[in-house]
Order: sequence, then structure tokens, then C-alpha cells
Amino acid sequence: MNDQINYDDKAKMFRWGKWVVLFLAIFLAVQALGALKDLGNIEPAYNLISVVGEGEVVSIPDTASFSFSVSAEAKTVAEAQSQVTEKMNGLFTELKNLGIEEKDIKTTNYSIWPKYSYSQAVCTLQYPSYCPPGKQVLDGYTASHSVTVKVRKTYEVGKALSLVAEKGATDISNVSFVVEDEEKLIEEARAKAIKNARDKAKALADELNVRLVRVISFNENSNGRPYYEAYGMGGDMVKAASTPTVPVGENTTTISVTVTYEIR
Repeated sequence: MNDQINYDDKAKMFRWGKWVVLFLAIFLAVQALGALKDLGNIEPAYNLISVVGEGEVVSIPDTASFSFSVSAEAKTVAEAQSQVTEKMNGLFTELKNLGIEEKDIKTTNYSIWPKYSYSQAVCTLQYPSYCPPGKQVLDGYTASHSVTVKVRKTYEVGKALSLVAEKGATDISNVSFVVEDEEKLIEEARAKAIKNARDKAKALADELNVRLVRVISFNENSNGRPYYEAYGMGGDMVKAASTPTVPVGENTTTISVTVTYEIR
């Protein structure tokens, strides 16, 4: 009898033991998976150095551009538009005769707005005197047409400025000089910047007695392209100077890069 009880107790203990072992195995497996997942989220640690490289390319601009406007005032919208159209068509013809193609003349603004004056009403002389409120009176309309012109022969930009001024253009401004194929200059400046960064990194690695392994990150910063620019060149000013001398100057394209290397 006692032997039978002991056997049953041992069987129960064995069954419970199996469940405990199974639970413990599952628990450990879950913990292990969690640890592996956390380990995967940890970024690998590197020994790093970062250097900044700069590249600069100087170029002579091959294209000029400038803006101007033509405006007119008239009693009706149609009349104001007609006057502006006549003046602008004449300017387009003159510019094309100078060798400027139609594709290089671009409208940037066309607008029409009413023009008002203020009319003061007559005051009464009786006591007490009274002055009724004045009112706005429509005097007519102003039409304006603004364009930007691209001059591919930079030595003729002075002629173009003088021409549009003589033919009644106003607000002549935003004279600028650029290189048509800017992307080529950017690529050249970038290549110089990367080489400059690589040379700096190699020199620094030699001083630290380490070896460059690979590039970890790369960042580029373009610092713009300065250009010659003249502001506020009104029509009368250009007329007074006849054909103005407009220096082309030179442009500087600058690229800065930051390169991070792994070292060992």
C-alpha cells in the first residue's frame, strides 16, 4: 500500500517537473529572442574620423540676363493694353535684330490696374458749415508688361540695355552673369572637394598611426555661385550713359563636403 502511494507521488512529481522544465525552457527562449532583437538594434561601434573638404572652381560667365518693364496709362483697359503691346512688340523686334532669340525673351509679369484720384466735395457756407465726404474718381487704367532677357553674347549686354532704354523701357534691373552649364562646374568643384577631404583624412590617419577602412557617411554643402550684379539701372540712367560698359567679372563655384571614415 505504501509502495503504491510512493509510486503515485513520484509520478506526480515527475509530471510537474516536466511542466516546470518546459516552462523554464520557454521562458529562457523568449528572453534569448528579446536579447537578440535588442542586440540587432544596437548600431555597431566604429572608430571614426571626420574631415571637411572644399573645392572651388573659377569661371568666366558666358550668359547675361536682365529685366525691364513697359507700362502705359489710358482711359480704358483696351487702350492701355494697346499702347503697351505696341511698345513691347517694337522692343522685341529690336532685340531680335540684335541677335537675341525669341526663346531667350520671357514674360515675368503682366498686370492691369485702375488709377483713381480723390475728389473733395464743396463745403457749404451756411452756419453751421458742412463739408460732405469726398470720393474716389476713376481716372483710367495702367497696364504693365515685364520681361527677362537672356543675352548669350555677354559683350553685347551693354547694347541691349541701351536699346531697351531708348525705346521706352523702365525698371531696367537685375543684371546678372552666369555660366550656362553650371552642373559641369558643380561636378568639378565636388571632385576637388572629395579629393581634398581624402588627402586630409590620409594625412590625419598617418599622424594617428591608423588605417582608413571605408567611408561611413558623406554630406555635401553647396555655397552658392556669386555673380556680378547691377541694381536700379533706370531708363534715364542708361540713356545718359549711351552704351554702358558692364563688366562681366568672374564666378566662383564652391562645394564643401564632410566625409566620415572608419579607422583601425
